[in-house]
Amino acid sequence: MPLPNFLTIGAPKAGTTALHSALARHPRLFMSPVKEPKFFLSDGPPPTKGGPGDAQTYREHVWRREDYEALFSEAPPGTLTGESTPFYLYDRAAQRRIRETIPDARLIVVLRDPVERAHSNWTHLWSAGLEPVGDVLRACAEEERRVRAGWAPFWHYLRLGRYGEQLEHLYTLFPREQVLVYRYRDLVDRPVDTLDRIFRFLGVESGVVTEVPRENVTAHPEPTRGHRMLSRALRVGAAMGRFLPDRVNVALTDPLERRLQDQARPRQPLTWDQREKLIPYFTEDVALLQRVTGEDFSDWLRPRERSGGLVGTRPNGQRQARNGRPQP
Repeated sequence: MPLPNFLTIGAPKAGTTALHSALARHPRLFMSPVKEPKFFLSDGPPPTKGGPGDAQTYREHVWRREDYEALFSEAPPGTLTGESTPFYLYDRAAQRRIRETIPDARLIVVLRDPVERAHSNWTHLWSAGLEPVGDVLRACAEEERRVRAGWAPFWHYLRLGRYGEQLEHLYTLFPREQVLVYRYRDLVDRPVDTLDRIFRFLGVESGVVTEVPRENVTAHPEPTRGHRMLSRALRVGAAMGRFLPDRVNVALTDPLERRLQDQARPRQPLTWDQREKLIPYFTEDVALLQRVTGEDFSDWLRPRERSGGLVGTRPNGQRQARNGRPQP
């Protein structure tokens, strides 16, 4: 059975869900029906405990080799196969497993302003009812305690944005010609040019896909009493879910999440005061990133004229992505 020819390896909340959907529209590319199978994140079964909702997410990992290979079994002859798990860039052991298993794989890396990425990450979990802290700065202050307690990487709001360290390690394993690094803002501002750059990197025809769909747009529920009650119920349900069959757990928690996000306002941009407090976490790593890539990222250390993401009202009918499930 085939293994993937290419991987989108990072970063979380940098448009990888939308990119996965866009790449799947190219006739020469076959994307795994499960976005984020997370195969290379563990050498055997994943953990069973962590923060709110982590146990359910771990159950969605495609960790058996035969199950992972089966994701690509229906690829038409002559197509290149790929998958998207944005935690691979962050996880050094995952990088090594990829090198050992598919050393010739091409790797796609999307870098987003780390402050904006952290905020979007926090908003995602707040919107899902799993984040108990209703302020992004206080939630970031909890990070080291959560890491020590074994919460999953998606709770590592600040650490996930230290791209300099991550790329420096990646380049000890893979030659630079196998790695494509681009900015998330390019996918937002120049989607067609950016897609064509990716297609050329993969060696397939450009000019075939002309848009990036709006996927996984994050809503921002108000911190009302009703929000607190629903969130608490969701966290209790997520904790109980690891003892229930997946079908039963989904039936219990999905209606709560849908109600929580119903009529929620769009994601709110950070204020300069908030941004200014988070920038120091990344200053040293941005300098390292510039040395590693030879590119200028100093704009990440300054105020922003706009929020850095695909903000705005969520498309009708769209919900928070559950990336470990087959795509509809």
